Amino acid sequence: MMARKRSKVLTERQKRILQVLEDFQNKLGYPPSIREICDQAKISSTSVVNYYLDQLEQMGHIKRDSRISRGIRLLKPLSEAVQGVQKSVSEMLRIPIVGRIVASAPVPVPQSDFSYYDSESMVEVASSLLPPREKTNELFALEVQGDSMIDAMVYDGDIVIVKPAKEVRNGEMVAVWLTDRDETTLKYFYKENEGVRLQPANPTMKPIYIDNPAAV
Repeated sequence: MMARKRSKVLTERQKRILQVLEDFQNKLGYPPSIREICDQAKISSTSVVNYYLDQLEQMGHIKRDSRISRGIRLLKPLSEAVQGVQKSVSEMLRIPIVGRIVASAPVPVPQSDFSYYDSESMVEVASSLLPPREKTNELFALEVQGDSMIDAMVYDGDIVIVKPAKEVRNGEMVAVWLTDRDETTLKYFYKENEGVRLQPANPTMKPIYIDNPAAV
């Protein structure tokens, strides 16, 4: 597993949204509505558009004002946003974002969260950041929610890149599905006696003990 902040590299969908904002500003002199962004960028859900607009605001490309209608302001031209941060396609890998993982006390996975992620929800990662001989087709990404892993430099809103594993070594960070409780959590893994300890990287939080590892 590897953790990372949101990339400065623009995804294709982010670029499409910025292009819509730029076209509206240049041709009409005012920003588009969320529904107009959906139509022009060919995105079916307004919640997905809002998800990407939040990302673009965090990256410093736009400014949003929820108090007014059409309150989206483009801070820089698309060409300037792309210049200097886009690496060559050969150096970048596109990994699908499939959902969220909770870095706190384990909680049920909210089904509504998955409406934010579809077949075009991707994170781009430089191939140099991945271990050699990594099978990239097995990798997927999860958005972290919570702060139980802050001492491991994994913060709320970060993206973690994971792969399925049949075996885990002590001390590895794992995204765990607790099948008996239908809950998920992100923690360090330790096998102890007949059970498992899931250790947070936050001194204010207690570990989780699993008596029946088969249920993990």
